[in-house]
Amino acid sequence: GGALYFGDYAVGQRFDHGDAMTVEDAEHMMATRLYHNTARVHFNAHSEKQGRFGRRIVYGGHVISIARGLSFNGLANAWFVGGINAGRHVAPCFAGDTVYAWSEILAKSEAKGRDDFGYLRVRTVATKDRACNDFPYKAGAEGNYDPSVILDLDYWVLMPKA
Repeated sequence: GGALYFGDYAVGQRFDHGDAMTVEDAEHMMATRLYHNTARVHFNAHSEKQGRFGRRIVYGGHVISIARGLSFNGLANAWFVGGINAGRHVAPCFAGDTVYAWSEILAKSEAKGRDDFGYLRVRTVATKDRACNDFPYKAGAEGNYDPSVILDLDYWVLMPKA
């Protein structure tokens, strides 16, 4: 585990998870098959050359998995995801893109009748080909997403107390 526990986190606190992972064709196709997704936008390079993006897109569950994996640098002690409030695949991801992530603590909640863990509400934002040291998210009066943002995920994790 990591050095941070429930009491070490504050609402509004942000973490640049620092690491990144470049997506490769073979790994995202394997993940897509494991989840029994057969959509041709993920597999059929021939037909997708004529499609909207001119190439296959990476399965969104794979992007979520990468972002969650990257989040362990800062949220290492999070036991499991206790619930997902909302999520949005903001923009597509393609093989060759490098995924980065940052997270923000949105809320904290005590676990009733428990003194060994609490709940953290977390927003994890994944970007492609852009490091997250400046926490890219939304910009402008319209509140549009930064062009690098590919995932916006709002969820709860169980975090042990020290």
